[in-house]
Amino acid sequence: MNVLAEIGRAGVLPVIRRASADEAVTLCTTLLDLGAPVLELTATTPGWPDVLASVRALAPAVPLGVGTVTDARTARDAVAAGADFLVSPYPADAVRAVADRAIVPFVEGGFTPGELAGIVRRGGVAKLFPAASGGPGHLRAVLDVLPGARIIPTGGIAVADVPAWLAAGAFAVGVGSALADAGAAPPAWSRR
Repeated sequence: MNVLAEIGRAGVLPVIRRASADEAVTLCTTLLDLGAPVLELTATTPGWPDVLASVRALAPAVPLGVGTVTDARTARDAVAAGADFLVSPYPADAVRAVADRAIVPFVEGGFTPGELAGIVRRGGVAKLFPAASGGPGHLRAVLDVLPGARIIPTGGIAVADVPAWLAAGAFAVGVGSALADAGAAPPAWSRR
């Protein structure tokens, strides 16, 4: 399975950040029931390794990543827990080194054109964070100088804004707390 290709096909990357492991499992279960083909659990969620194990038992074929990975120890713990991919909010050399050694895809975060270009030069998929502060126009401007770059904007994006980000050239769009909001319509999970 090519995890990064699956994320790109999905178009939306659900980012699960909850106050408790139970809340995270409940949200993951809801999203899986709605057809989410991939999930990212944040390492800031208490008990995230247990959440990963619970969700893996519910949906063994669904790619599960661990996000907000900012140091080598957390990266090693995520790999040991069975994460299919790692995500950082900003450039993180130590996390990249662990991911490279473990041969686990790494979506590295950045905001400036220089940070994003460095990630793209290494052949990676970049996470534009915090995306909402720059908006789709920021992504379009970055893609003007990095044509073909695979970039996942994340941070403060509402479900209703996903189409605008995809139209701006996003590889996929990371959506977090907006997915948990009561009344938020589920996104289309596939651009196929």
